[in-house]
Amino acid sequence: MRGIEPVMATAQLRRAFGCFPSGVAAVCASYEGEPLGLAASSFTSVSMDPPLVSLCVQHTSATWPKLRKQPRLGLSALAEGQDEICTRLAGRAGDRFAGTNWFASEDGAVFVDGATLWLDCTIREEVSCGDHDIVLMQIHGLSATPDMSPLVFHGSRFRRLASV
Repeated sequence: MRGIEPVMATAQLRRAFGCFPSGVAAVCASYEGEPLGLAASSFTSVSMDPPLVSLCVQHTSATWPKLRKQPRLGLSALAEGQDEICTRLAGRAGDRFAGTNWFASEDGAVFVDGATLWLDCTIREEVSCGDHDIVLMQIHGLSATPDMSPLVFHGSRFRRLASV
């Protein structure tokens, strides 16, 4: 086919996936009395009835094995200007919640203050696929601020939406 190259390297595929913009979600819970979380740019809606969302988590994540055991997970769709929070949550070391305002539900879901969307979730199903797990999550509660601009990740950097 014209212009189509075979996939030969991870870097080539990562650059190609970066052509599609995505929002960034923080997936967090209380773990041993402290907030624990990770950033995921592979978050999407799945179903209205039942209310489901999905995200993908790398098998190499050291955080996901702890999060997956929690009774509730808080999913926060990060807002424009929360790029530093995202960077800390995506990191592998240090205090991921340093300088981040957050709150927790009674069930232990942790939410990032100032996010454009909060979803209170439980894991419904996990599917191992390639080097990631696809996680389907059932939504039990939500709070949304649709007029707030989301954090957008495109081309391996944070971007802003433009009004037309």
